[in-house]
Amino acid sequence: MKKLFSLIMVLALAGCAAMEPHAERDVQRDAGLAIQEIYEQALPTLSENKQRHFAQRLYRLTGEQRWRALNRAYGERLIVQLEEDIVGLAEPGYAAARSRTIVADYSQSTAKQRARRAMLGEWGEIAFARSLLFRLVQAEYHDLLPAIENHERALGYQAEVDWSTFLTDPSVIGVYAAQVANYTYFLHQLGVMDLRREVEEAFRRHYPPDRVAELDDAEYRNWLYGLTHFVIADSHYYQRKVDPEVHAWVLEALERETAGILARATADIQAEVALAFLLAGRENHPLVGRVRESLVAAVDPASGIIPSPSGEKGLAGGEHRNVLAIMVLRWPGRLHPGPDLSDSLGLRSAE
Repeated sequence: MKKLFSLIMVLALAGCAAMEPHAERDVQRDAGLAIQEIYEQALPTLSENKQRHFAQRLYRLTGEQRWRALNRAYGERLIVQLEEDIVGLAEPGYAAARSRTIVADYSQSTAKQRARRAMLGEWGEIAFARSLLFRLVQAEYHDLLPAIENHERALGYQAEVDWSTFLTDPSVIGVYAAQVANYTYFLHQLGVMDLRREVEEAFRRHYPPDRVAELDDAEYRNWLYGLTHFVIADSHYYQRKVDPEVHAWVLEALERETAGILARATADIQAEVALAFLLAGRENHPLVGRVRESLVAAVDPASGIIPSPSGEKGLAGGEHRNVLAIMVLRWPGRLHPGPDLSDSLGLRSAE
């Protein structure tokens, strides 16, 4: 009850219009810490993937060693999955079979998921290629890739995939914009191919400024997510700051859309908008402050977390939006890469 009372006081204070800027930031940080405390207590009850997602971001935000154990557990699972796929790639038809399974098993709970499943089903081996690409870049994030036997086979396979056609296709961008940005930067980071300029141009052609106002809510949010992920993916998912000049077009588009972001975007997207500015070193931008106010106001006093737009307060379903809110509200200004798991997993390759 003491913690709940403290959170209610935080929310009450956040509504004080006359609050001094420094005091307001303290309230926002406290709100982030209150959400974090709730999730830390519940973390053992969440799925391994939710634990991984949370622990990665908390490590990169804080650098605290207590988050290494969950990251290490993820690294162990990641190695097993990658090794299985690398062995499989030596067999004809493996990638195609895996793609069919991935599409068949793809969730169809929401309209967005159904649209993505249908889209992936039209692109042959892309469903598997994008899954493998995610694992490869995750291994690279944790300094595990060089020591994984035959990892060059997986990189060679990625080089043979027609990523350019897929990532610049308007029908793909229209339902998969954040992933389009992600895969573009993953491919560059791994040294497979550089499609950054090509994909940026395709994205901007598909979403010219005069079209944005006409988008329905689903595609409007897809557009916003795509914009933010050009920055987030370039940061190696919160491991480093980005060059604001490279992403000036993203920041300018978000700034122009301030009113729409606050009125039409979900808490997840609002948080990622703020993170785009924070990663570009623009913490004092007014939109960051507006998003922080919105996130604090969105906290449900009864559960202590930010519920879904429909009011769902489940911890598992809300992990994504709440860990993003924690990052925005607690933002320390310094990021921590990794963690490097090569030593702890005994995989550091000999020079």
